[in-house]
Amino acid sequence: MCRWVAYLGNPIAPKELLHDTERSLIEQSRRHAPDMALPNGDGTGLAWYDRRPMPALFRSVTPAWGDDNLYELAGEIRTPLFFAHVRAGTGSPVQQTNCHPFRYENWLFMHNGFIAEYERLRRDLLFAVRPDLFGNIGGSTDSELLFHLALTFGLTDDPVGGLERMAGFVESMAAAAGIPEPLQMTVAVSDGTRLYAVRYASGPTVNSLYVSESAAAVRMLYPEQERLQHFSDTARVVVSEPLVDLPGLWREVPVSTALVIGDDVVERVFTPTPPD
Repeated sequence: MCRWVAYLGNPIAPKELLHDTERSLIEQSRRHAPDMALPNGDGTGLAWYDRRPMPALFRSVTPAWGDDNLYELAGEIRTPLFFAHVRAGTGSPVQQTNCHPFRYENWLFMHNGFIAEYERLRRDLLFAVRPDLFGNIGGSTDSELLFHLALTFGLTDDPVGGLERMAGFVESMAAAAGIPEPLQMTVAVSDGTRLYAVRYASGPTVNSLYVSESAAAVRMLYPEQERLQHFSDTARVVVSEPLVDLPGLWREVPVSTALVIGDDVVERVFTPTPPD
């Protein structure tokens, strides 16, 4: 299982969430859960928005806990919106182009999950990608392909709808191939202004996803917590697993739910729909 963190709020150093919390993303990457055979050591990535519409992107095959470049970057950058990901591969090679996040123009995408029997479906799924997007695919993961299918099906105009059509298309292709429960995904997407997140699976087992309550509300619960004082009132963090154990800080995202995060959090039912 991969793990990821997405942040939207006032500018902060990504290190605060990648390194400094009790259960930081880096700590999660090397201290895997009891049901995981291996830590998340198949690469890492950090993407952030700053002075340009296109986000900056750092990706490495080095395990996150041993990547000095990641540590330096995460401490020097100040950004209002960033994605960070630690990878546990599900069959595709360990190489830089297979590390998340993935980028297209001003859009970012990262994913935790898989397409079941991906090698059987990959050819037909690739053929569905819009021709002008095809050259942007640099790796061989199911995650990057899911991103480009969502772009094909209208992500840039309708982010949640594009993700719903992507999921519906994958499920319809899998059904035609006799593959049950093909899709497992928690995803984060951003255009540099808003943050979108989805928790969904075709079957009963669904990867975890949490969103923080507003920083203003959490400060009222924990006025003594100095690390919370500099976050803007509407700052939000979306995570695969909580980064710190503070009751009232994290809310589990319901299954089959999409979040649209700007100045507030809008929760929507996520319903895969095959595209026309």
